Amino acid sequence: MQSFIQLFVSGLATGAIYALAAVGFTLIWQTSQTINFAQGEFVMLPAFFVLAAMDIFGLAFPAACFVGLAASMLVLGVLFKRGIVDFMLPHGVLPLVISTIALSLLLKESVKTFYSSQAQPFPPLTSDIDINILGAIVSVQSVFVLGAAIAAIAALHLFLGHTGVGRQMQATAQNPAVAVLLGIPTKRMIMYTFVINAGLVGLASILISPIYLAKFTNGDSLGLAAFVAAIVGGFNQVRGAIVGGLVLGVFENLSAAYLSSSYRGAFPMILLVLVILFRPQGLLGRVEERTV
Repeated sequence: MQSFIQLFVSGLATGAIYALAAVGFTLIWQTSQTINFAQGEFVMLPAFFVLAAMDIFGLAFPAACFVGLAASMLVLGVLFKRGIVDFMLPHGVLPLVISTIALSLLLKESVKTFYSSQAQPFPPLTSDIDINILGAIVSVQSVFVLGAAIAAIAALHLFLGHTGVGRQMQATAQNPAVAVLLGIPTKRMIMYTFVINAGLVGLASILISPIYLAKFTNGDSLGLAAFVAAIVGGFNQVRGAIVGGLVLGVFENLSAAYLSSSYRGAFPMILLVLVILFRPQGLLGRVEERTV
């Protein structure tokens, strides 16, 4: 029972990171009807923004985190939206998808070439101590990561559901044409969506890098996990992406511990196949019908 609690809590912490990135997938899908295949690299890059701020400008870690988040929102939010999405989307969804794949390769190779191809240590977010939860020893870092991710998701939920801008963003995602008729500045709302996604992946990068180190290859596994989490939970629902991330993190940890660690990467794909077969809209997703 004690080992189960340890695995469950650490799985929730990892799943919360997946959820942050998966929410970004769903937000961008709802506003632009496209999939950002560079999302994994978006989670990888902010950690190097933080390290660069510390190494080049000599900033303390808290200040470097602030700079890293700001740089993420600018580069991965504003510049990505204006430089790639706005330019490619008029040509169709497929060219935009291909562009995001090319962007993922560019970001990965750029970090490898201009920063380091070696894994870089990342400052810890908490002290290296453990706490006792129902007899199980759990690291404070896992609890902190889980708490920070839940707080960010809760803040996003409150923002979308209880503020004027949040409601306008939801209206834009649900029906852009009607939103324009209602006087909602849809272009601005879509930009906010991309900036929020950049902030979420920036936070995810800062939370996960002390555990997995800062590596240029982190985007490969994180991007795939976030994509799977979004599909499992429901690609058209933010709450589905959250549930999908948490379920995937726990399932990944428990299956690796109790079945086989050799096939850890295969178990999420098995979960994905099962969901597609028996509930293709995802655990919390809704069925969408389109006129052809």
